[in-house]
Amino acid sequence: MAKDRAIRRAEREREAAIKAAARAAEAERRERRDARKQAMTSWVPKFGVGKHQGVLARRRRIQNFVLVDLLLVLNIVTWFATGNWSTRVLVLVASALCFPVLKTLLFPR
Repeated sequence: MAKDRAIRRAEREREAAIKAAARAAEAERRERRDARKQAMTSWVPKFGVGKHQGVLARRRRIQNFVLVDLLLVLNIVTWFATGNWSTRVLVLVASALCFPVLKTLLFPR
């Protein structure tokens, strides 16, 4: 009886050692992969990726995108509708200056 238990315990210990070695090898591969990824992406600038992921941040990004698109369409229409450079520049400057005002008026907090 004791001999059987000793054999089963030895088998369990051997299986546990094999599983521990597999976990250690996987952890080592993961560390090497993460180090390689860090080395490859360290020179790429990170523009706030992962910092702002809430519902309010998503809403603000969508609102800014919509407003910039509207102003861009306005500038494109002005560019093709008028041949006068002063009008084109005036609309461009006005849209750049009115962006914060329009953002405040159109999208209240």
